[in-house]
Amino acid sequence: MSHSTIPLLTPSALRAALAARRELAVLDVREEGVSARRRLFYSSIAPVGRLGLVVGRLVPRLDTPVVLVDEAGEYAPRAAARLARFGYTDVSILEGGVSGWEAAGFEVFSGTNVPGKAFGEVIEHRLDTPNIDALTLKRLQDAGEDVVVLDSRPFSEYRTMNIPGGAECAGAELVYRALAAAPSPDTLIVVNCAGRTRSILGAQSLVNAGIPNPVAALTGGSMSWLLAGLELERGQIRTAPRPDGATLASARELARRAAARAGVIEIDRATLARFEREAATHTLYRFDVRDPLEYEAGHRAGWRSAPGGQLVQATDEYVGTLHARVVLADDDGVRARMTASWLVQLGYLQVFVLGGDDPSAAFEAGPQPQAILRAPGRTPWIEADQLAQALEAGRAQVVDVDSSLAFRRAHVAGARFVAASALEDWLEQIDDPSRQLVLTSGDGVLAGLLADELNAGLQAGLEAGLNAGSNAGLGAGEQAGLHARRPGVAALLGGTQRWLALGLPQAAGDDGNLTGDDDAWYSPYHYAPGQAARQMQAYLAWELQLVGQLERDGIASIDVIDFDTPTDGRSSERLAALRRAD
Repeated sequence: MSHSTIPLLTPSALRAALAARRELAVLDVREEGVSARRRLFYSSIAPVGRLGLVVGRLVPRLDTPVVLVDEAGEYAPRAAARLARFGYTDVSILEGGVSGWEAAGFEVFSGTNVPGKAFGEVIEHRLDTPNIDALTLKRLQDAGEDVVVLDSRPFSEYRTMNIPGGAECAGAELVYRALAAAPSPDTLIVVNCAGRTRSILGAQSLVNAGIPNPVAALTGGSMSWLLAGLELERGQIRTAPRPDGATLASARELARRAAARAGVIEIDRATLARFEREAATHTLYRFDVRDPLEYEAGHRAGWRSAPGGQLVQATDEYVGTLHARVVLADDDGVRARMTASWLVQLGYLQVFVLGGDDPSAAFEAGPQPQAILRAPGRTPWIEADQLAQALEAGRAQVVDVDSSLAFRRAHVAGARFVAASALEDWLEQIDDPSRQLVLTSGDGVLAGLLADELNAGLQAGLEAGLNAGSNAGLGAGEQAGLHARRPGVAALLGGTQRWLALGLPQAAGDDGNLTGDDDAWYSPYHYAPGQAARQMQAYLAWELQLVGQLERDGIASIDVIDFDTPTDGRSSERLAALRRAD
């Protein structure tokens, strides 16, 4: 596909397409760190260097209308050509990119997971989600008051750091586990996350479900705790207990009422089978919203893992096609319904819950398969011991394409880092034809994909060069010399993870990072202690201003529902009493 044959879509036309509420995928093909500075509200990040890893799950239907976005034309043509090779048939480019969108007078956002985070801010703004500040919570804990802290982040994030005494209870687990975690209806339940969004959505989930306890979100989450000068725990393994018997029945009934109030549609196996038959013309996503460990222990064949809380906050990471069908499932009747009750309010998905048991359903175990799209050809893998020997002899050079954060923690000694999408731009500067170029990434998968792409390009260039050489009268020996100066690109089998596990030479730090932080959004927690507080304050301020941006833009289809449960009043009364006590 030549650049001249790729259709261009004007900003006004894209805006009209979004307003039409038909299936559409808007893919930002820059690296996450770049996209997070300036982006469109409804875009999903699909960097051109990582397309083969992410586009198949983001946009599973090959004839979905896809609009590619970059800053001003630097990556979109390359991404369009790559998508055409993968079989996508309806690809266009936003004319002028983000710069053109802004010049047309439309709002430009910043940050990651913008739809989900903006959604949380709108929820708090419109429903006045009950909240408690860090110092008040600390005072209650020190006084031995009846309070339970539930951390709404995934276990891996919780284990990194948590509010002292808090237990992990990620997202959709809250209504499922809250009654077991706080069996007394008088216990104040405080929900926290790292910042604001999952604290707000988590606390509001409990309010929406109508649990008997008073509830509050920790204002500003763990960031506000640190900014108040308080200490966090690290390395904890506490998890809120699972419900059973009457407690599970109560949680299931609360979730059923909440889903009904939100208008969630429950479907049976026959309807799902129809959706599956229609997936070639109407995009279908099937998500298991349980804990990932439960998913790995056994799940419906072909379904993807999408823990409910993460799916609500980071919907753009799971669903790239707007107005697609999304079917959720669990094994308890709580988590899928509560997750669906949130997704319907986002306003740009057709959301369903699979109800009932199906004894004939096929199940499988293990992590979800990683579907990839790749250039044709056989990846030239190199084993770790072979690479170690080649490096020692000066016959190889290593470029890490995975993550600047991972590169900082540990990398192959002597390696350089280049963001995946920038690799082709840097190739001429970094490649030494006298040494084998070896790519590495965390598990080697991304490195293998990029090696395939580069080798396909080198082969095409070589053939063009040989043809030119033949036309110029070069002899066979000279043409063979041209070939010898173009060695293929290899990928490290097992990637950096295997290299480190084998105890081979490694280094840490940013020395050798050629593209900085373009590949990743750095959260405030990634900064050095001297900078972290300022970054946290800026992040919390950014979240708070999202409501104003949405009101100016008018593009979001968020439809907030007030569930009007007694929990809201009970929570407000308890928090008002605490303020009076101060």
